[in-house]
Amino acid sequence: MAMTDVLRPGHVSLRVLDLEAGIHHYKNVLGLIETGRDSQGRVYFKSWDERDHNSLLIREADEAGIDFFAFKVSSRGALEKLDGRLREYGIPTERIPAGEMLETGERVRFRLPSGHDIELYADKTDVGNGMSYVNPDPWTKDAERGIAPIRMDHCLLYGPDIEKVHDIFVNVLGFYLVEHVVMEDGETDLGIWLSCSMKAHDIAFVRHPEPGKLHHISFMLDSWEKVLRAADIMSMNRVSVDIGPTRHGVTRGTTIYAFDPSGNRFETFSGGYQSYPDWKPIKWTWDEVGAGIFYHDRALNERFLSVVS
Repeated sequence: MAMTDVLRPGHVSLRVLDLEAGIHHYKNVLGLIETGRDSQGRVYFKSWDERDHNSLLIREADEAGIDFFAFKVSSRGALEKLDGRLREYGIPTERIPAGEMLETGERVRFRLPSGHDIELYADKTDVGNGMSYVNPDPWTKDAERGIAPIRMDHCLLYGPDIEKVHDIFVNVLGFYLVEHVVMEDGETDLGIWLSCSMKAHDIAFVRHPEPGKLHHISFMLDSWEKVLRAADIMSMNRVSVDIGPTRHGVTRGTTIYAFDPSGNRFETFSGGYQSYPDWKPIKWTWDEVGAGIFYHDRALNERFLSVVS
């Protein structure tokens, strides 16, 4: 039984400057499994332990960045209900027919005040994780290729009007605030971390003047040791690393931030605590924002704050 009508993050579509370089990065360095290509030139991937057909799409474009981020909902009835609630709130929605994305059902798309396109969907083909649904082994050979995350976990998006974004996620979609960072006035949010589950976050937003920007897409690993292994693989493949391995104060996760060949930042992430919607949100004050983001260094680097795609 889902905690809300929204189950979890489902897929993200990224723009890359060179499709072949992007395929090499996500397939061979990150270690995702290619699951298809469509007539629009999009290439589809999933992690080895995800069961649905896709969680990442990439397409070649003149500018890097994010096209849309999607959440899977619990049923077609939930999709209809949430579509109605969005429209009642005053947010226009668009219906994208089943099959427009490979192995994916009808999607409801809407634009946030931050300038980001978000999708909801209920149906996607279960292609499995390579293990039997009866008496399975614990992992497959795909778990050893590249960094090999277990799932696409969350994203951090940059844009304006995050108060309105917060209201939509909490009061329309049923998320709850887990942590937030306040600005110098002690009241205005600089960043918000939101969950629809027991995870420390399923999506996050940081206040930024330019709309529709991507800070990072995160891929979950199952241990700190795997994060350190990811650092080795990044160095072996000359991946441009932003910062890490290190620990967050916010969410308590361990992390590395790096860039794909097009300049899209990605994260390999492990840990973080389990959260519940009845918990009081954790607040980080402006004087401790450095420790909140990078607990070991207790300081932010300028690139982490300013470089987005």
